[in-house]
Amino acid sequence: MDKVRAKKHLGQHFLNDENIAEKIASSLTLNNYKTILEIGPGMGVLTKYLLKKPVTTYVIEIDTESVSYLQANYLQLSNRIISEDFLKYDLNTIFNNEPFAIIGNFPYNISSQIIFKMLEMRDQVPEFCGMFQKEVAARVCEKEGSKTYGILSVLVQAFYDAEYLFTVSEQVFTPPPKVKSGVLRLTRKKDKKLPCDEKLFFRVVKTAFQQRRKTLRNSLKTFNLSDNLKEDTIFGQRPEQLSVSDFIALTQKIENDNV
Repeated sequence: MDKVRAKKHLGQHFLNDENIAEKIASSLTLNNYKTILEIGPGMGVLTKYLLKKPVTTYVIEIDTESVSYLQANYLQLSNRIISEDFLKYDLNTIFNNEPFAIIGNFPYNISSQIIFKMLEMRDQVPEFCGMFQKEVAARVCEKEGSKTYGILSVLVQAFYDAEYLFTVSEQVFTPPPKVKSGVLRLTRKKDKKLPCDEKLFFRVVKTAFQQRRKTLRNSLKTFNLSDNLKEDTIFGQRPEQLSVSDFIALTQKIENDNV
């Protein structure tokens, strides 16, 4: 129970089902990388299956008790346990600009932040697999036209093919969360770059969804669009109606409008 209490403030729930752990580990395709990073390994229920893979496994864990447990029980990890906060740590201290995949049973309270940091490192991360709160995993994979389609959906799918793999019951965790979990896999697209200004793309998407009930003509007022551009039919739509390719086209229009 002490270990459960130590981790509870991190939003972490311990997975106690070996079959699920092995299934999550098997979601990795092992294509185009030789190294993986597990975020928040806790007691190592997922780690043990990752260590069986023909790749080099690193783990990053902020909880000192969990780090001590891993050091004592997973000697094969050797010096590959990073006792740091994933959101703050410079991963190139370890990976030196080399490609690596990310996997984990992600703490619910920082799961979106983990995705945003992964996107910042997208040139190095060809694959991302893991378990989230079910509604977050579903949102990442959602398509346009849905009420849950949003910033995460568009930004992730601009660079990755997103697959919702399977749902996980509350009962396989200690303590059980109040919601179901979902496992997803993100596979980076072959073309790493967008045919538009990527910083502007991120800004357009985030600004549009901050006022998702408004048409783009109203929600994107801060971009000082020309009257001519605002007459374009795309600005009469709401953000959830636009596909990823539509958002790219929208960014291109704004980019050209400001030339």
